[in-house]
Amino acid sequence: MADNSQQGSHPSEDQKKAIYEGLSDDQKKKQTYTEWVKDAYSNQYENWMPWIEDKYLAWFGNDNKASYTTKDTLGQTKITGISQVDKLQDGVNNLVGDQVGKDGLLAPVGNMVSKEGINRAERGGKDEQGSYGGPASSYTDPVVKNAQGAGQGLAGGAQSAGGAVTDGAKGAGSYIGGMFGGKKE
Repeated sequence: MADNSQQGSHPSEDQKKAIYEGLSDDQKKKQTYTEWVKDAYSNQYENWMPWIEDKYLAWFGNDNKASYTTKDTLGQTKITGISQVDKLQDGVNNLVGDQVGKDGLLAPVGNMVSKEGINRAERGGKDEQGSYGGPASSYTDPVVKNAQGAGQGLAGGAQSAGGAVTDGAKGAGSYIGGMFGGKKE
């Protein structure tokens, strides 16, 4: 078998096959080689992408995920269509987003929301170690796994309720914008 240090950090196809062949017969019956490789890739993606995104935001700006998401979400709420009002709204959106950003007044809150909220959401509720409950994971992880099925049903209902609320808010925003000379939808 070839040494990984000579070829970079990625195992060769032969190395992957050797690892797969080393699995027990039960594991091989559950997954084909291709399915096993796809799962391994998905696990690596789930582990590394939140970290890569965090590093990108830290190196190329003053945002963390909470501030970036806040600015992006608020940027989608323009209601008037008047350029001066939209510019004012952009300024307010950036002010709010910057408060949970790198040097903002609420930076510790933004960092915590980024790490424990957004990153966990991207990982399906897991932390960096793949656990749902941290130090109490031996108790919480089995409970979480059993509750996920029930939670998926509830999420579908919450999405349809949330959509109705959003549609109502858009209608109210359109009406208010029309009062000030903006476009009515």
